[in-house]
Amino acid sequence: MAQIQGLAAHAAGAELLPFRYDPGDLGAQEVEIGITHCGICHSDLHLISNDWGISQYPFIPGHEIIGTVTAIGSHVRSLKVGQRVGLGWQSNSCGQCEWCTRGLENLCPYQEATCVHRHGGYASGVRANARFVSPIPDALPSQQAAPLLCGGITVYSPLRDHEINPSSRVGIIGIGGLGHIAIQFAKVFGAEVVAFSTSTGKEEEARSLGAHHFVNSRESKAMKDVAGSLDFILNTANADQDWNVYIQALRPNGTLCFVGVPPSPVSVQAFPLIAGIRTITGSPIGSPHRIREMLDVAARHGVRATTEAFAMSRANEAIDKVKKNKVRYRAVLSN
Repeated sequence: MAQIQGLAAHAAGAELLPFRYDPGDLGAQEVEIGITHCGICHSDLHLISNDWGISQYPFIPGHEIIGTVTAIGSHVRSLKVGQRVGLGWQSNSCGQCEWCTRGLENLCPYQEATCVHRHGGYASGVRANARFVSPIPDALPSQQAAPLLCGGITVYSPLRDHEINPSSRVGIIGIGGLGHIAIQFAKVFGAEVVAFSTSTGKEEEARSLGAHHFVNSRESKAMKDVAGSLDFILNTANADQDWNVYIQALRPNGTLCFVGVPPSPVSVQAFPLIAGIRTITGSPIGSPHRIREMLDVAARHGVRATTEAFAMSRANEAIDKVKKNKVRYRAVLSN
């Protein structure tokens, strides 16, 4: 097997530099993917900087991968060489625990992430267990599909788990890399969609993505006007906010769900939770089955990530732009 060439961080917060590694023998259950596209996710930035204390160097980031199967292990029957496929945050699980046997591999305590303690997608190739590699529907362009493999499933999964449907009233906090996809999926499910943002300049775009209403979350009157009106609020923003105001915006039995991670602990008054049986929850990525379902829904209903393309060799420039919030809305590297 030829060596895989990529761009690796050699220390916390370091610039990515060319790096080669020998992937060894292909496992019986593995496939190798020749990478054409890889999205830049905020998780990659955290891993490069070792913000979570789990990074090992040198390592190649990247986990929103689209490419072509170049080799398959001896036990793989589900995929073929030459097939266009995608790989997201997760690349393996134990396959035997309670969660794996229930089809919830994303909750496996022994799961392997695509670019934690192994090399990811800012590279010429990558390997993963075939169960976590999804065929990409023909209707999805690779550049727009790449961010769906992590950003897309992160917002799709909680909308499905909480059974969002045409009777639902859904709020999306933040119109960025996650939020702009969440608005589209909530609209596909038939919900009435309210977009919350501190950027008034994003109103037109939010409406074009499918939001029925736009609320400037810095305006206290506008926030009071939505009190008691929403069944489900999905927070996609990584900023601190007054969460009590969003709890007040929920109807009885409503849920505030976190997929974005605010820097400070989330603090709310208990009484509105008790009085209205309101819930605060969070959600990780989805299972391989759920990812395939999401890709099919996106293909059939025209859900697309809004992307900016960069050559793989310009990864450092792209990362810098993402850090400064200058990309609308997802940067995608291409080989």
